Amino acid sequence: MSKVKQAFARGKAFIPFVTCGDPSLDVTEQLVYAMAEAGADLIELGIPFSDPTAEGPVIQAANERALAGGVTTDKIFDMVRRLRARTDVPMVFMTYANVVFSYGAEKFIRTAAEAGMDGLILPDLPYEEKGEFDPLCRQYGFDLISLIAPTSHERVRAIARAAEGFVYCVSSLGVTGVRSHITTDVGAMVRLVREERDIPCAVGFGISTPAQAAEMAAQSDGAIVGSAIVKLCAQYGADCVPPVTAYVREMAQAVHAL
Repeated sequence: MSKVKQAFARGKAFIPFVTCGDPSLDVTEQLVYAMAEAGADLIELGIPFSDPTAEGPVIQAANERALAGGVTTDKIFDMVRRLRARTDVPMVFMTYANVVFSYGAEKFIRTAAEAGMDGLILPDLPYEEKGEFDPLCRQYGFDLISLIAPTSHERVRAIARAAEGFVYCVSSLGVTGVRSHITTDVGAMVRLVREERDIPCAVGFGISTPAQAAEMAAQSDGAIVGSAIVKLCAQYGADCVPPVTAYVREMAQAVHAL
């Protein structure tokens, strides 16, 4: 069983996201240790990109701050190597196909796997084009995680059949960001996946409160939270580790209580 799948082995999973290098890579490193201690089952590390099309203003601004601060993919790989000396929490990258292409797909996936990452999420990679990355990911034992959206209907079964690690269920149309209400029938998306395949499903996009996280995890295998955490990083800057830790602990408890 892959380390990504293991994140769901003990029950419902809470999955926080942070943008690498916002406010600095040193702080990102401390956040990963703290979030793992606070109950995160799997952590998404965002590699900043200059044109993050799936992101709302909060994560776009974090990308801009990180890039302005001099973050590079190689510096992020170095941070992952340091992280792996101290924590075995499952970790996946979330970034854009261009980042991987420009680095060199084989070199990126090999280096990420050797550094200790467990998988990759590319929100701008259509299912029909995943063949460019899938064989490389399988070669290096690296889970290429598929996304399904409320508009994926007839494609959900095909996506589920080919999925690795877990299926990322996008709860809302549009870009990432905090939402007061999530109206998508997440349960129906999850049922379609499960009819095809026994693979964990986690829900992301728009979740910000413990109640929302519990509601989404109740209909799936876990909840993913990004913008709400990135907002705290923006608000507190270099002092963000304590407030993020407290928030992750509260969110993880809500999900684990199910």
